[in-house]
Amino acid sequence: MTRVLILGGGGMVGQKLAHALMDEGLPGAEPLVITLHDLGFPEEGADIPDKRVGNLANIAEGAALAAERFDVIYQLASVVSGEAEMDFDKGWQTNLWPMWHFLEALRAQHRASGGSYRPKVIFTSSIAVFGGPYPEIIPDDFATSPQTSYGAQKAACELLVQDFSRKGFIEGMSLRLPTICVRPGKPNLASSSFFSGIIRDPLNGEDAQLPVPDWVRHWHASPRSAAGFLRHAATLDHAQLEGRTALNLPGISCTVAEQIEALRDVAGADVAARIKPLLDDRIMNIVKGWPTAFDPARARALGFTAEGSFREIIETYIADDLPLDTRQS
Repeated sequence: MTRVLILGGGGMVGQKLAHALMDEGLPGAEPLVITLHDLGFPEEGADIPDKRVGNLANIAEGAALAAERFDVIYQLASVVSGEAEMDFDKGWQTNLWPMWHFLEALRAQHRASGGSYRPKVIFTSSIAVFGGPYPEIIPDDFATSPQTSYGAQKAACELLVQDFSRKGFIEGMSLRLPTICVRPGKPNLASSSFFSGIIRDPLNGEDAQLPVPDWVRHWHASPRSAAGFLRHAATLDHAQLEGRTALNLPGISCTVAEQIEALRDVAGADVAARIKPLLDDRIMNIVKGWPTAFDPARARALGFTAEGSFREIIETYIADDLPLDTRQS
């Protein structure tokens, strides 16, 4: 039996991961027992009996979870980018300090076990850890230099995962996710939320606001790929990372104009016409500091895969998340 804990298990990626683990398990692993932990859970979410409502910012709560000695721990819980930028204190108090205290609790369990307990800890980081000026395509050895508080918080957590792994307390890995698109459901406070909105909302028969020029380029992967990244990470031998525990993950680099063209190709001109340009300087000032394209050679060599085109990302959303009553005939 392999015990899995998903922190942030009530969020979109956490739910996608939970469904994937229920349906497919982990290659080569024993049967899974999954626990979800979050501030709350969707009413029609993954059918997992062990759902814990709580807050990792409560130090005692994190210590109690660590004491259960899960085999695989996914740390997905965080305040999103736009919220972290608008509320400096909340971003750091939510995105950094709970991570420190939880890793400390895992270190205590490692010591109490005489060194035998060393869980796999898979942390969802972000391409926001990078800052310009950028090369046209970012290689794996490009330095992190975040230009947002959210990116700085993710980079700080990456260093914690690196050092706790170096000392042998955990087997940690930080996955620098592309922007996950197309996200189902309602928009969140992430500055990148519009990348999903301009596809999701028109497909659902609604107008969508485009707050940036259509020449803006970005790096994307689908929710299905995000769950696949997380599943695959748990199967790797930690020695394969060679001490470098943060990975840039595969994705698709495209402009907003190319996103819109892919939507027009899949769903027609009338659907694409529901996108309404309305520039927002605040969002543009954040977006212009983001990376646009990667060469994730290390991750690909380790077996991570994603979509091959933005059209495929749209088709994945339609297959996985578009309500049946809104699909185009």
